[in-house]
This record gives sequence, structure tokens and C-alpha cells, in this order.
Amino acid sequence: MDAVCKVYEGVARAIHPADYTLHDFDSWASLKALEGQPCIHTATLAIPVPEIIVLARYTGVPERCVTFSRRNLYRRDHYTCQYCGARPGTEELTIDHVVPRSRGGGSNWTNCVLACVSCNRKKADRSIEEAKMVLKRKPYKPRWTPRLLVARVPMKTSWERFVSEAYWNVELAE
Repeated sequence: MDAVCKVYEGVARAIHPADYTLHDFDSWASLKALEGQPCIHTATLAIPVPEIIVLARYTGVPERCVTFSRRNLYRRDHYTCQYCGARPGTEELTIDHVVPRSRGGGSNWTNCVLACVSCNRKKADRSIEEAKMVLKRKPYKPRWTPRLLVARVPMKTSWERFVSEAYWNVELAE
């Protein structure tokens, strides 16, 4: 669906998988869909969803900040207590403020870690030093990119000419 939108907006052109011809939206919408190819149906058209597009311009992946959320904190800490290293499951993990909120600690990447219920109870409203506890890993702001969180999709045969591992890994002759 996103590919059709990009072609419609003029920021990409569709490539026909049979003959590698380039198409703008109007010429692509006039094509008949290949057998088994998904289509977007309107009142008067059945527009084939392109398997291959080429962008008119590419400025790179924008730098994105990872949202500070419970899900991302669990991912960063690998569902593991940062004090004892236990992996008890999500029901038995809590979010601990390294510097307690009552002492001015914020809810952010560099002050929050996962702690099992037992370790969180032991630390309570004290500093790590006062509780005589040690962090397995210092809390940090992750630098993931969105593509690392996207599940890999199976490669279509029509993509092979453009993204084949053999194509990219072959040694080039001088």
C-alpha cells in the first residue's frame, strides 16, 4: 500500500517485474495485474500493488529518538533485572528509578532500569550505595533505528536483480 502511495505522490516510480519498465502512477494504474498480484480496488479501477519501486530521491533514514516507553525499556534491558540478573517474566519485573523520584530522579532512559520485585523492594527509596546494590549495566538511552525493529519479510523473486546477496557480495574484477 505504501508503495502505491509513493508512486501516486510522484516520489517513486513502479518497475514492472516482467520487463523492468518504469511507470508513473497513470501508466501503472492502466496495467493489468499479474496472476496472484495483490490489487487496490477503487470504484472503477483495480490498481496492481507494485513489488518494486525506485525512489526519485533519497535523503537517508531520518534520525529518530527511541520513545521512552515501558515496552522499549523492557527491550533495552532484555527483560532482565538489572540488579540480580534474573529473568522472572514481565509480571515480576518493575521499573526502578536509580535515583529515587523522591530525591529528584526523573523518569527517563538514564535513570530507569528493570528490577525484579525482590530487588526493587530491597532498594526501596534509597540510592544504590545506601542499599549496597550494584547495577549489572548502567542505564543508557538506546540508539536503535526503526529498521531494526521491523520483522524481515521474505524476498520476492522479482527483487533478486536489485537486492540479491550474490549481486552485492561478488568480488569485482579490476
